Amino acid sequence: MHDSQDAALAGAPAGADRPQRTWDAVKDAIRGTHHDYTDGPIGRAIFLLAVPMVLETVMESVFAVVDVFFVSRLGADAVATVGLTESMMVLVYSLAMGLGIGATATVARRIGERDAEGAAHAAAQALLLGLIVSVVLGVLGVVLAPTLLRVMGGSPAVIANAAFMQVMLGGNATVLLLFLINAIFRGAGDAAIAMRVLWLANWINIVLGPLLIFGIGPFPELGVVGAAVATNIGRGTGALYAISRLFRPGARVHVARRHFAFDPALMWQMVRLSGSGTLQILIGTASWIGLIRVISSFGSAALAGYTIGMRVIIFALLPSWGLSNAAATMVGQALGAGKPERAERAVWLAARYNLVFLGIVGLLFVFLARGIVSLFTTELAVASYAVDCLRIVALGFLFYAYGMVITSSFNGAGDTWTPTWLNLVVFWMWEIPLAYALAVALDMGPRGVFVSITVAYSTLAVLSAWLFTKGRWKTRRV
Repeated sequence: MHDSQDAALAGAPAGADRPQRTWDAVKDAIRGTHHDYTDGPIGRAIFLLAVPMVLETVMESVFAVVDVFFVSRLGADAVATVGLTESMMVLVYSLAMGLGIGATATVARRIGERDAEGAAHAAAQALLLGLIVSVVLGVLGVVLAPTLLRVMGGSPAVIANAAFMQVMLGGNATVLLLFLINAIFRGAGDAAIAMRVLWLANWINIVLGPLLIFGIGPFPELGVVGAAVATNIGRGTGALYAISRLFRPGARVHVARRHFAFDPALMWQMVRLSGSGTLQILIGTASWIGLIRVISSFGSAALAGYTIGMRVIIFALLPSWGLSNAAATMVGQALGAGKPERAERAVWLAARYNLVFLGIVGLLFVFLARGIVSLFTTELAVASYAVDCLRIVALGFLFYAYGMVITSSFNGAGDTWTPTWLNLVVFWMWEIPLAYALAVALDMGPRGVFVSITVAYSTLAVLSAWLFTKGRWKTRRV
């Protein structure tokens, strides 16, 4: 019944002027033109939200690939150091995204209710939570970095690079604030600002990275530590710019000093919502530590290949997360406006868009894996593992397309416990035991780990879709 309205991303009518209308919609999306996402064509609303979110995450994925490209020039031990550190940084990302889930859901719901003051107050309380968490994590990270690398199975050469992990964990406030503030912008439907923030942060990262890694010109040669320093400088700059936009008059979420007055009731509500969101992400992302532990038992070459392969895969998945974030915002605002059917239709439409995109990317990864990996390493052993990782994980992309959008939409509705239990069952009770059984017990080696990733994420997609159709998420109060 709604196909004609939602068939085109831009919501433009058929005809010769559709390309121009679509291009106009792209410009509106990038400029951040104000739009009421609780009314009008769903296709156009998703398009206006998704374009800046996809561009935002494309830039993040470009940085991830460029970063490992330069670090890979330092050898397998340097790449392994980055891989092990990233497996710990996922805990920081989990907290940042968990707080972001709470912020996005609350702000989107208040915006849907036309309560601008409530949205600003919730945003300020979320920022206070983020600052407290970042200080605790920073101290622990600096002190425990060498021990963490040793526990994760790092070789002596990898442990010698512990300063990389110390800088990354010690500067985690830049990650938390950047993720959290951008989540606030997304919840308000101001995705264009979030896009500009990450583009600024990552361009600084990309430019500074090689300068500090290799000591080009007047810059000191810091090796792998230079990558960490550049990352913190870039993200710190982006976070400061984002904060300035929150305080700017006329913003969709305009935060003032009064909003930072400690509000125990609202703070506790944010802790509960963000806490379950953080637990959800932690359960999912901490499972990567289990996978890294299995992979590291096969040596630095296997770990380096896995790291390169997953960085390239992230390059494909981050734009899909942009679409997923758009669906989450649509769900939150539609529920706030009392339109649950609109929220449901938006999710299925976004999932179909994601299916087309990831289907194409998956085919490219299967057939062009060797050529893609050759851009990052010339070591035959490392390349062999990376190619296997790309091809095997890409086989599940069609399932991931639906799973990513649907689980994100649960969070947009404030139903953070459903994906939490799904993550616990799928990743800890299914993926990790399967990875160990295939890689070690059945002697498949690292390939067994790659197969377990594909099977687990496909399982998650099927279970998520089944629970979504039950509709309980529509009754959640935020």
